[in-house]
Amino acid sequence: MRAAITAVSSYLPDYVLTNKELETMVDTSDEWIVSRSGIHERRIMKEPGKATAFMAAEAAKNLLKKRNIQASEIDVIILATVTPDYQFPASANIVSDMIGATNAWGFDLQAACSSFIYGLEVGSKLIESGTYKKVLLIGADTMSSIIDYTDRGTCILFGDGAGAVLLEPTEEQVGVMDARLYSDGAGRKYLYQIAGGSLKPASAETVAKREHFVKMDGQPVFKVAVVKMAEVAVEMMDRNHLKAEDVAYLVPHQANKRIIEATANRMGVGMDKVMLNIQKYANTTSATLPLCLDEWEHKLKKGDNLILTTFGAGFTWGGIYIKWAYDSK
Repeated sequence: MRAAITAVSSYLPDYVLTNKELETMVDTSDEWIVSRSGIHERRIMKEPGKATAFMAAEAAKNLLKKRNIQASEIDVIILATVTPDYQFPASANIVSDMIGATNAWGFDLQAACSSFIYGLEVGSKLIESGTYKKVLLIGADTMSSIIDYTDRGTCILFGDGAGAVLLEPTEEQVGVMDARLYSDGAGRKYLYQIAGGSLKPASAETVAKREHFVKMDGQPVFKVAVVKMAEVAVEMMDRNHLKAEDVAYLVPHQANKRIIEATANRMGVGMDKVMLNIQKYANTTSATLPLCLDEWEHKLKKGDNLILTTFGAGFTWGGIYIKWAYDSK
């Protein structure tokens, strides 16, 4: 028994925040942003009263329609996110209500930019247990809600969006074939949100000090990400006896184009085999991988070998080897 991705979908806000607009907000330039990250624009959730759960629910609705199933058939909802609507209840519970998944239980999963890949491993094991038949995994983040638009080091990098996949059991030689996940808490000081947790609860002082926004020391994060994303991608190839020519696509976390290029180079695959949309959407954190899968779905064939790899705050990172389970229509 394996877990196979049987459908993918996505949702993106309408508002496009371009580099040119950011030039009017902070001391930066389109040339500077593109040369360092590869990003030209990003989507931002601007509509009042709508945030992560809304985007996740819209992605889920699109998936249910594509797969031609009812929400009541979903057994479990895993929402990978670092920006839930509330500290509690879980945004997965809100999504289940929004889409009418009356027979599902669910939870939020947070591993920074590795949240989706962690969720994919958890969801696949739920399927492999034989207890659950349909697990809905959604990666969604409203990063604009925790980004300081006076900090040019972070505000250029992130966008909002959601992507979803459906996991179902299969006895064929397709689906989630292998995974290796890692974490190293020693990296927590380089990329984190200072206030809002139990260690430093929200107060007038924390708000005044802008401590509820993402804080990042970019150089250490970049250096470790370059190494770890490449290492785990190659590990997936070595463990499964895959050569570069056997890989149909690398599906990398969309944090920085230079990190993605380094990973592809280490694997020995050309950029023609890399799913890349950072230029349009920036880093949507938990949503980057499913957004890529949805955008490239029409190019994928049953049996295609995909290597998914991520790196995130924590530090967290990992790789998953998937054999694509269906031909696109």
